[in-house]
Amino acid sequence: MLDKTATALSEAPKPPPEAQETHKPAIEPKDATVLIVEDNVANFVLIARMLAYMGVPRCEWKTSGWQVVEYADILPRVDLILMDIRLPYEDGYSALRKVRGSPRLKDTIVVAVTAEASEEQMAKARQAGFDGFLGKPLDPDRFPDQIRRLLHGEGVWELS
Repeated sequence: MLDKTATALSEAPKPPPEAQETHKPAIEPKDATVLIVEDNVANFVLIARMLAYMGVPRCEWKTSGWQVVEYADILPRVDLILMDIRLPYEDGYSALRKVRGSPRLKDTIVVAVTAEASEEQMAKARQAGFDGFLGKPLDPDRFPDQIRRLLHGEGVWELS
């Protein structure tokens, strides 16, 4: 019976390369720099407080996708970008394309954080190249685990 199970598992189709997890070194929250791209001050404050509670020492903020790459380039390091999708001037998808086009930032973990949380939006974010998806409102009880998993290289795809 084990042989059939092992054979079935070995013959299971593998996910396409773009859907496979990348193996980056794990980053501990106490060592992380997080850039939050969020136009709503209350949402930024909530996220920043939850990150501070986790021990994240450096949290930067940008209010639109416009010039995210230029801003991130002046920072000593950026480990995680939490990016709203609906932003003024330039949306999260356009900003993500620029991040992925930057030699310094192309491998940075970028997560879509949006109130437009639906299966369709999550699929669109995945196809666009985001590393994860967190639906708003964020759950303060689950948020620390979600961030730890992201910093350890896991994809986190959750509607709420």
